[in-house]
Amino acid sequence: MDINAYLRRIGLVGTADSGEAPAPTLETLSTLVTAHVRTISFEGLDPYVGIPVADLSPRALQHKMIGRRRGGFCFEQNGLLAAVLTDLGFDVVPLAGRVVWMREPGPMPAETHKLLNVGVPGESTRYLVDVGFGGCTPPNPLRFVLDEAQSTDLEDFRVTAVDPTRNHPVDPEVAEQLAMEVRIGDDWRPMYLFTPVPRPPVDSLVGAWYASTHPSSRFVAGATAAIATATSRLNLAGAQLTEHHRDGSTVKTTLGSVAEILDVLDARFGIDVEDCPGLVERLTDSLAAG
Repeated sequence: MDINAYLRRIGLVGTADSGEAPAPTLETLSTLVTAHVRTISFEGLDPYVGIPVADLSPRALQHKMIGRRRGGFCFEQNGLLAAVLTDLGFDVVPLAGRVVWMREPGPMPAETHKLLNVGVPGESTRYLVDVGFGGCTPPNPLRFVLDEAQSTDLEDFRVTAVDPTRNHPVDPEVAEQLAMEVRIGDDWRPMYLFTPVPRPPVDSLVGAWYASTHPSSRFVAGATAAIATATSRLNLAGAQLTEHHRDGSTVKTTLGSVAEILDVLDARFGIDVEDCPGLVERLTDSLAAG
């Protein structure tokens, strides 16, 4: 992993130019996570144009998200960050989640989300890091503790034990099921369910393949992108651009043409749209279909 190239990609040019790798401290972890979510967009444009996400090697992720200035979804985002953190000396344990965000109660969903359990040398506290949950990505590391509301630059988050009465399907064969929740207004809403059990690389490959090829996947069905700023979240779903501000206000804009969508992906999300073959044609077909 080219650490200096990554640091430049996320805007930490001064750190890259210093010639010294950042020390594996909590301050470094916080700085990297915040810079990452503000510069490398969550996006699923490859699945949208029919390109499966089949290679999650550090080399492939570096080539796509650093060299080609693209984004990616959770397996790519957290895969890239895991490689960086490991090289810097952090202890990184991959975990998997089952997304329940905005879902009606029903059967147990598949494990199609990746997050990281990160240890800082010399500290007993572990941290949950997730730079790949789209419109609700935690913008800062979270202490891996239960039932404690944790403030971040944008919303509050917490980790709780699974509660089957709150849209939490329960697997009777799995112990220690946990839920990541975000506070929206006065309500705590579950984002995904997970366990502290480490996941091998092959599980990420299976999840990424499913999420990037299955007809019911939202990444296959529509153009999606998200990025955080210091005070807001910007989300694109098809032609609908939404900006949620930290003060609770929301601004929605319907983009009227393919050119407008491409412009927004470039200017607001920092995505090199020229790098995504077939995107213009796919967007044209989607807009025509309504």
